[in-house]
Amino acid sequence: MMTSNCTAVTEFLLLGFSDALGLHILHLATFLTIYRAALIGNLLVIMLIAVDSHLHTPMYFFLLNLSILDIGSISVIVPKSTANAILNTRLISYSGCVTQVFLFLFFITADLFVLTVMAYDRYIAICKPLHYATVMNRRACLLMAAAAWSAALLNSALHTGNTFRLPFCHSNIVNQFFCEIPRLLRISGSEVFTSEIQIIIFG
Repeated sequence: MMTSNCTAVTEFLLLGFSDALGLHILHLATFLTIYRAALIGNLLVIMLIAVDSHLHTPMYFFLLNLSILDIGSISVIVPKSTANAILNTRLISYSGCVTQVFLFLFFITADLFVLTVMAYDRYIAICKPLHYATVMNRRACLLMAAAAWSAALLNSALHTGNTFRLPFCHSNIVNQFFCEIPRLLRISGSEVFTSEIQIIIFG
């Protein structure tokens, strides 16, 4: 519950890296290199699977999903972090932090769900090879991918709503280079035990 002397937080201060100029340059160069490699690698996978008709199989369909999710998850954090390094600032708006938490959780959770579906696909291929074509048909693959994305959306909405319903009165300093739930719970001005239990249950 918000107290009367609580001032609403409108932005957060991200404290992930040192103030030293050399470390800023190293941070920028490292993140841009990793980001570019991830983008190029995942875009090549997407293009190859889309163009080659021999790769239109369930396993490659799920790999396509993984590549899209990987691009999304790295794009949620790295561009903001590198922009802050270039502009020599550490601020992120409240709405930007909410968006970052929501999207990062969504992409990471969907990634895990798609990996689970891929494990099921391999189980059917190895243990029931004669039934593989009927079990892992196009409709089943689409439904499993849609279920993975939908469950990730629900999970992300629950976690994000659970975190940002808390008041942030006492501090806006996040000891990380992006907004993440454990760091946000630490700076919340309220009792977070219930929120932590809910996170464990949702997980």
